[in-house]
Amino acid sequence: MSDWTDQIPQAARDYIANRRLDEVECIVSDIAGVARGKAMPASKFSKQSSFFLPNSIFLQTITGEWADNPIGSFTEPDMILYPDYSTATAAPWTADVTLQVIHDAVNQSGEPVGTAPRNVLKRIVQLYADQGWKPIVAPEMEFFLTARNIDPNMPVMPPMGRSGRRAAGRQAYSMSAVDEYGKVIDDIYDFAELQGFEIDGILQEGGAGQVEINLAHGDPVKLADEIFFFKRLIREAALRHDCFATFMAKPIEGEPGSAMHIHHSVTDITSGKNIFSDAGGSETDQFLHFIAGMQNHLPAAVALLAPYVNSYRRYVPDFAAPINLEWGRDNRTTGLRIPISSAEARRLENRLAGMDCNPYLGIAASLACGYLGLMEKKMPRSECIGSAYMSETDLPYNLGDALDLLEENTALREVMGEEFCKYYDAVKRNEYKEFLQVISPWEREHLLLNV
Repeated sequence: MSDWTDQIPQAARDYIANRRLDEVECIVSDIAGVARGKAMPASKFSKQSSFFLPNSIFLQTITGEWADNPIGSFTEPDMILYPDYSTATAAPWTADVTLQVIHDAVNQSGEPVGTAPRNVLKRIVQLYADQGWKPIVAPEMEFFLTARNIDPNMPVMPPMGRSGRRAAGRQAYSMSAVDEYGKVIDDIYDFAELQGFEIDGILQEGGAGQVEINLAHGDPVKLADEIFFFKRLIREAALRHDCFATFMAKPIEGEPGSAMHIHHSVTDITSGKNIFSDAGGSETDQFLHFIAGMQNHLPAAVALLAPYVNSYRRYVPDFAAPINLEWGRDNRTTGLRIPISSAEARRLENRLAGMDCNPYLGIAASLACGYLGLMEKKMPRSECIGSAYMSETDLPYNLGDALDLLEENTALREVMGEEFCKYYDAVKRNEYKEFLQVISPWEREHLLLNV
């Protein structure tokens, strides 16, 4: 083994033990959360400490188009990518023995590339550290297993289960429903174990073929890395069994959408204590300030939590998705929920983020809102006691409105990074423009002969 393999996690060392490592995938997350980079023979990887990619990958849209550079000319200078060996993990679905390694992006002056999503999250975590705090998150991942959909003009269908019937909706928490596609779940568990990932639990959600995976709480960057890896892992497990896994926010008409709920707490770096609870176990003012920051700044952050036109189909009443920024204790109709917990584990659950968001950017945006609340020291609105579905919506109705709110919120833009916000706006407005050029089946059905 070469020296670099001594720096990788134990799970990765176990995976390549007594075997010849064939290939290393050197990857970064783009704006959409797609893995970009290079694959190279392990022998070559061991001989070089870095490699180059053009920084224009952060201007690429989800359709493969390129947004105009909002800062200067489009010269596509190279950035330098350095491996973060702590992220090395297996790619157990490949034919050869392969490792994936996430890389850190810096410019040619050695400064972190501000438009790289992982760097954006690191920036927010550092803002907490500068105040003596350490943010803790626990994400929940919802997704659908679907039948193969090779014609985009056809609606997405639930997968066929082992019973020979298609998966049915409205079976939340049913163990039998999970058993219908148990072989996919088995592969997810096996891949996760080989990659060294800890799954806190898997359950059937309310949609047909909809699954939720809970991850143990921990460091925001580490967990964002895991979600980044998990999306690929889950897709590969599904493909082994002739179905698709999708993280689209609302893939099936009439079914619930898929969220990435994010649980937040903040600890004092020196004492390790949760700053949301005082010595007597009661809620602190800082906890309320954190909630107020969410209420005041999340409308502008929705563009990052709901990044596509489809994302806004999720925000409808009575489909287990929030439509506002009310907060409440053990109240799942609110966008901001305080789960039942001990004082040590007191936390706030942000239920707004869709599973289609880039995990680095979704977690960064949510933490940024809480950070602003801690710094501004404002109090939240009164707690919502009844159903928050009866309240007026606090959220933008579409991607264009969401981008306008982000553009107007100077405080959020400052903590997220102005350069990043300009890049993000350019990419998303390009995607929105492309979408508006597509004529939908609804328009053809109802407008073609009637108007």
